[in-house]
Amino acid sequence: MIRISTTNKLSKLLCLFAIILLSSCGTTKNVPYFQNVSIADSSSLSATAVFHEPTIQPDDILSISVFTIDPTTSMVINQLGTQALSSGQVGAPGSSAINGFLVDKNGEIEISVIGRVKLLGLTTFEARDLIRDIASKSYNNPNVQVRYANFKLTILGEVARPATYTVPNEKLTVLDALGLAGDLTIYGKRENVLLIRGGNGVKQFARLNLNSADLFNSPFFYLKQNDVLYVEPNKGKAASLNTARTQSFALIGTALTVLITLATRIF
Repeated sequence: MIRISTTNKLSKLLCLFAIILLSSCGTTKNVPYFQNVSIADSSSLSATAVFHEPTIQPDDILSISVFTIDPTTSMVINQLGTQALSSGQVGAPGSSAINGFLVDKNGEIEISVIGRVKLLGLTTFEARDLIRDIASKSYNNPNVQVRYANFKLTILGEVARPATYTVPNEKLTVLDALGLAGDLTIYGKRENVLLIRGGNGVKQFARLNLNSADLFNSPFFYLKQNDVLYVEPNKGKAASLNTARTQSFALIGTALTVLITLATRIF
């Protein structure tokens, strides 16, 4: 009876230890992206997310170049109107000066020789056409280029390089942003990425599931100026930081080793 009781206790301890090990490794099942896309479906997958061009808002910094037939005039317009305004990160962490025209609280910029132009609520293409029309009154067939100089987003949490990034491209997706940050770490919760978006004094919150191809249909698939992405840590991260739990596993493992050794010698 004593031997049977001891054997049962030993079996229960071994089962408990196995369950603990399996639960600690279970988080890896959510690591792959787009798990609901099979090989057969890959050729027919289509995205329905619609890209909406961002509109110019106060405190935006615009890179504007005006070219005319006279290169001297172009140099005067572009150099006098452009100055270092702030610092940011382009493509990767690291500070650098951002040159451009600051949009004031009234949604206006001031371009040398041309004067003040109100761009509030316009896309960069609309702003280009407006500036070209105004410049045409003084110059023959001016060529105008407009783009954002401080289109930035912040990526925090379980990514390789959390930081605030300034990018030259205004058509940016969630995947593009995570690629800039070096992708999620193994501890990132891929099924529940938080997106925070501000505008007109209101904050929007959205949850994105990188494990599902439905991400491509999300209205938040394309990012906007000043969006914030936060990748939460999964349970594996919490376990790795829990020293007490780690020590408990070590003690349990040691105790089981001793029990197994004793059981081998007794039985």
